[in-house]
Amino acid sequence: MTLKNWCAVLAISAGAVTSAMAQSSLAPSPNAKQDAPRLVEVMSMAQLQHLKLWYAGKAKNWDLAAYELRQLTNSLAEAAIFYPSIPISNVTTMKEPLLSVADAIAAGDDRKFAVSMRGLTDGCNACHSSMGRGFIAIGVPNGGQPPANQIFSPSGNGRKK
Repeated sequence: MTLKNWCAVLAISAGAVTSAMAQSSLAPSPNAKQDAPRLVEVMSMAQLQHLKLWYAGKAKNWDLAAYELRQLTNSLAEAAIFYPSIPISNVTTMKEPLLSVADAIAAGDDRKFAVSMRGLTDGCNACHSSMGRGFIAIGVPNGGQPPANQIFSPSGNGRKK
């Protein structure tokens, strides 16, 4: 499946979800399984995937970046499916930033990647603000060391760009 198809999963998921619950409620859908992850767990994974996506792109490990983008897209789709109180517009507006990141990864374009990651990050923060959670703000990493337990440089087995 292509990166664009993975990003489209988010938009399709948004169309399948209803906004039956009040926007201020962040409880899982009544139709969700009893063991649905808590929203904080889904969003914590999304934050980690965002971080790893950034470091993979900065290291020009496009295979790892593509993988992390798929994981991030899946996390956002899960949030939309399990928590229909998240406004559909918040979910669908993430489609373009995700596609922009996917295009940058496919092109192996590190400049476009950096710009598209800023757009994705802005989209995340706009969603948080619209939900009255503007105090949850993320940023594109600015220096420092990546998480110390993962190697982000390409191993030589992946494609070179």
